[in-house]
Amino acid sequence: MQKKINIQNKRARFEYEILDKYTAGIVLTGTEIKSIRLGKASIAESFCEFNERGELFVVNMTIEEYAYGTHYNHKPKTERKLLLQKQELRKLNKEVKNAGLTIVPLRVFLTDKGLAKMDVALAKGKKLYDKRETIKDRDNKRNLDRIKKAYK
Repeated sequence: MQKKINIQNKRARFEYEILDKYTAGIVLTGTEIKSIRLGKASIAESFCEFNERGELFVVNMTIEEYAYGTHYNHKPKTERKLLLQKQELRKLNKEVKNAGLTIVPLRVFLTDKGLAKMDVALAKGKKLYDKRETIKDRDNKRNLDRIKKAYK
């Protein structure tokens, strides 16, 4: 049995306010999926954008080269196509163009069938004071948990 692969973008929830989430397939080559199965991928600095034909691509996603790959190995940082339904793509494209929102990847995971999927989110960038508020809420929750643990 293979281990669960769950590669997350932890900064996305801190930097952006998540409005809507979608699950998209990723178009990968053979050595790319092998590297993902080994957990050698990162989406920390990645973002999604549309090309002129209305297709969605993830940019700056790093998938390390497969160690046992030959000259067929892939490039670590290249644009990879995301697969969504047409109406979802149209809706996302309209929101990005009109409202100035961003599409950020949240996590990459493997399904039970072994396919790589990516959770992407339609997001709005947070201002500095929103980030401070997030930090304050996190600290308050941590302190409250410490107090609850002390009374048990």
